[in-house]
Amino acid sequence: MAGRDTTDACELDAWIGIGANLDDPKKTVLAAIRRLDEQDGVTLRRSSSLYQTKPISNIDQPDFINAVVCIRTSLDPLGLLDVLLMVESEFGRTRDDSVNGPRVLDMDLLIYSDLILDLPELSVPHPRLTERLFVLKPLQEIENSINLPGLGSIDEYLHACRNQQVNKLYDDG
Repeated sequence: MAGRDTTDACELDAWIGIGANLDDPKKTVLAAIRRLDEQDGVTLRRSSSLYQTKPISNIDQPDFINAVVCIRTSLDPLGLLDVLLMVESEFGRTRDDSVNGPRVLDMDLLIYSDLILDLPELSVPHPRLTERLFVLKPLQEIENSINLPGLGSIDEYLHACRNQQVNKLYDDG
């Protein structure tokens, strides 16, 4: 049953990056987190604060709202990817070839346990995880000493991204 913590030997932790910058992005990110927790085979364990982020492209667009969640899942990586794509679609996301453009919702599988995977449809850890402070800061918030599978400590990557502008939002922000 979704939303229940049914710790089981075949369940693993995974970390998901969630972002949006169209319509009401704060509301969308929070609703997407709730929707993810409702899925079969997924239980929300921890959720970061929301972070406001300047777009990383030269495309004129609003700031993003980002968060990272840790889930416990019985789904394999491709099954979890299918769930993320379905939730995005429910929120009106249409996938196209635009890179770093505006998004009603974007959900990325960042880390799946200690797995390293490189398939045409999915790479884990996420290939740009170490380059994006808007992912690293909320990830560190909920997993302070996490080691990135095959990549090492999160600390060195945080330092390398220090020039990116990412601001933690508070309840009144």
